[in-house]
Amino acid sequence: MLAIPLIRLQCYEGIESTQALYDWDFSRQILHLRSLEAANSTTNAEQLEQSLYTERFLLPRPILRALQGGPAVLLIDEVDRADDEFEAFLLEVLASNQISIPELGTITASVPPIVILTSNRTRELHEALKRRCYFHWIDHPEPARELEIIKTRLPGVDEKLAQQVVDVVQSLRNEGRLRRSPGVAEALDWAQALDRLGGSDINSDSAGLTIGALCKDQDDRELILSTLRTIFPT
Repeated sequence: MLAIPLIRLQCYEGIESTQALYDWDFSRQILHLRSLEAANSTTNAEQLEQSLYTERFLLPRPILRALQGGPAVLLIDEVDRADDEFEAFLLEVLASNQISIPELGTITASVPPIVILTSNRTRELHEALKRRCYFHWIDHPEPARELEIIKTRLPGVDEKLAQQVVDVVQSLRNEGRLRRSPGVAEALDWAQALDRLGGSDINSDSAGLTIGALCKDQDDRELILSTLRTIFPT
């Protein structure tokens, strides 16, 4: 384990550089102006502007915090959800490990952060970014590990039910026919939904009622229902 801080940047559609780098504390700047007015300050316009744009009013966002704070792990989560422009911005900043703030100058990391990017492949990342990364594919867990995850996260769920959930989810993945195979999150959601219906066995009725927890793609719905009807006949 690394004994250094973890700083997380969650990407999403429409994210802009200000959410990743820095912003200015507008409300504190307004209070600063009002306090100067109340004190009948003789500060000229240039001095006033300089007093507003200092580190006192700077709001560091995840990337700036990672560059400023010494050794750190910067987790850029679900980078594929951001657009091409944001990806190009990330590439530029992380290649140099520095950012330029017009009012303050250039800030360079004394110790470059360890950067981890995650992607769910909602879109392909650009080759320029991938070339600068070591690639590690995290596959779905083995059945025993997935069962352990369900039992740990949902300790109240009957073990027999949890095992049936794992068997179904693993079977659906192995078929390779789905547009979007269920992940661990869907397995947990489905186990929880089935548990709330009561009972320790999956049947065609409970499977049909809880299909929405397992299937997150309309085109996969009939394929999954067909598989469930085969495994759990009426």
